[in-house]
Amino acid sequence: MKKLFLLLPFFFSYSVQSQNSDLAQYEKEVLQLTVDVVYLASDYLEGRGTGTIGEKRAADYIVQRFKEIGVAPKGENGTWFQEFPWHEITNPHSPEKGKVEGKGKNVIGYIDNGAKTTVVIGGHYDHLGMGGRGSLYDGEPKIHNGADDNASGIAAMLRIAKHLKESKLKSNNYLFIAFSGEEKGLFGSKYFAANPTIPIEEINYMFNMDMVGMLNMTRVLAVQGTGTSPMWKKVLEGKNKQALEIKGTESGVGPSDHTSFYLKDIPVLHFFSGQHSHYHKPTDDASRLNYDGIYVISEFMVSLIEKVDGERLVFTKTKDSEEKKAAAFKVTLGVMPDYVYNGKGMRVDSVIKGRVGDKGGLKNGDIIIKIGDIEVVDIYNYMEGLASFKKGDTAKVVVLRKNKKKKLKVTFE
Repeated sequence: MKKLFLLLPFFFSYSVQSQNSDLAQYEKEVLQLTVDVVYLASDYLEGRGTGTIGEKRAADYIVQRFKEIGVAPKGENGTWFQEFPWHEITNPHSPEKGKVEGKGKNVIGYIDNGAKTTVVIGGHYDHLGMGGRGSLYDGEPKIHNGADDNASGIAAMLRIAKHLKESKLKSNNYLFIAFSGEEKGLFGSKYFAANPTIPIEEINYMFNMDMVGMLNMTRVLAVQGTGTSPMWKKVLEGKNKQALEIKGTESGVGPSDHTSFYLKDIPVLHFFSGQHSHYHKPTDDASRLNYDGIYVISEFMVSLIEKVDGERLVFTKTKDSEEKKAAAFKVTLGVMPDYVYNGKGMRVDSVIKGRVGDKGGLKNGDIIIKIGDIEVVDIYNYMEGLASFKKGDTAKVVVLRKNKKKKLKVTFE
């Protein structure tokens, strides 16, 4: 008993040192996430437009970080890069005169564990440059830094790369891809899927991160692609150490780079922390991000990789992408949906100033429950409701505002 008593101070000291060590490591990693985003979202990179000097500077930075981590190049001809063509139609009424063409490049790193299968982990690093097509900003051309979209995803990818390089997870090789051309139409990921730098049949599954920098107090994380393999629902169900609430959707098709892999019959998961009012505007800056949240999301992704380690995942085609096709519509309310909202209806994250919803009295946080005669249960009903109107029509919109129903009238422009 006396010996045990004498040992207690040692065990207490060891426990405190261990906790301090874990805290120091956490702080170091959050700092690195911050450094990565701050550089990639700096004015020096001029918005990282595809094919611009800003894209080159961002690509060179990612290569530098890959080298620091210790991953190997896996682009074309032994380089870090994979070049691809892109084009953009700026005048749909005169496509030939309004066509802009150029070249972009993916940045690709690799951890070779000598395994038979490879996991692809990626996100896009391009953004909108000075604005233009895709921007929701009405003023003069201005740098769109794209901190959340998608410097946040690249920072998370780099952290995961470091973890996997140092881990004992050797059942897969790991391919890390920073895609460009995403904002112009998934050009980089489409090109890689058609011209992979490893045999595509060796790809086990693909993780995509696009806007993971705005995890809010509800800790809801949107995860798309949960139906692309039977394994996903098994590992996503129940509680997780990160205390995240997972809002899963089955479809493997969406407006980001995972779609290019799903269409090649590869299981995918896409991670997204939610929409916000700074999306595609010059105000999407590094100072607004939740870096603890990026750390938590990347930890969650690592935990999923650990759970399926050693498994060869089976691909399933999702009914969601075949049956729940978005209705064709020619009008919009001019609002940003809250994609991580879990309740009934379609919650408005942000109302765009001067657009139809703003003029009709919609407010941030309103929950749309009816458009015209269509009851809105989710975003699909919302799109169905929009599809029943055309420009010039007037529609009644019923919203819940602070738990009270409010009837509004909007005129589509």
